[in-house]
Amino acid sequence: MANARALDKRRKSIRNIKKITRTMELIATARFKKAMDRATSASDYTKRITAVVADLARAGLEVSHPLLEAPEETKSATLLVLTGNRGLCGGYNGNAIRLGVKTFEALSNDIENVSLEVSGKRGISGFNFREMSVAESFTNFDDQPLYAEVESIANRYLRAYAEGTLDRLDVTYTKFISVAKQEIVNETLLPLGKIEGAEASGDDSEASGRTSLYEFVPSAESILEEVVPTSFKIKLFKCFLDAAVSEQVARMVAMKSATENANDMIKMLSRTYNRARQSQITGEIMEVIGGVEALEG
Repeated sequence: MANARALDKRRKSIRNIKKITRTMELIATARFKKAMDRATSASDYTKRITAVVADLARAGLEVSHPLLEAPEETKSATLLVLTGNRGLCGGYNGNAIRLGVKTFEALSNDIENVSLEVSGKRGISGFNFREMSVAESFTNFDDQPLYAEVESIANRYLRAYAEGTLDRLDVTYTKFISVAKQEIVNETLLPLGKIEGAEASGDDSEASGRTSLYEFVPSAESILEEVVPTSFKIKLFKCFLDAAVSEQVARMVAMKSATENANDMIKMLSRTYNRARQSQITGEIMEVIGGVEALEG
């Protein structure tokens, strides 16, 4: 039978750990709500920008832009992997790293020059452990990434694409679908590809056949020059927001599970402690009885 004092000490330690995991769960829940609100707003903004492009198409303008057209030959590509700066979030970081490694190997087989960029301390250490060279690393993104910071990265990609030094951009991140479902995905953001006018126009499937209700000033072409790059920037920003929301959900679930496991361990140790204490008390009583009988004898 285990020592009662050691069991009680272990039980107190687990109770302290439970307080920490419970606190982390509450913090992750609060951060998740804020991050989800920002992601929802960005999603609405993305839909509206795409709707503008749909209106441009319905206005009789051929929607064409260098960012929408793939180069004749893909010679260089960049893979951006989004992870977290901290752990204690289940398989969130591990899943992103594994898909990032798989995607990087697949791109390397088809494209001559592939560079790897990683956001998050966990991802950086994970790829360094695998002895994979990281061209650019970012550690300034947490649960509330700023658009200005993402925009500076997006502008660098746009310049490289315009100069011909970048032909393709892939982003590996955890896509937020709902509180119960997050999916690790890899998306190609450059080239943007064809923008679906009917999808962008919203709910009415007949919208694509109607004439635009808007008058574009100074011209539809000039607006297109602004809208398409902005569309890319907001899509990249949405990836960062989704990753931030998914990380908080993963941490919230992991800490809730840890708290529940701590409760189970405390109950088990309490039962074991009670048995050990009962056995110890019984032994002490038997010793007293034995001593009394020896004196009487």
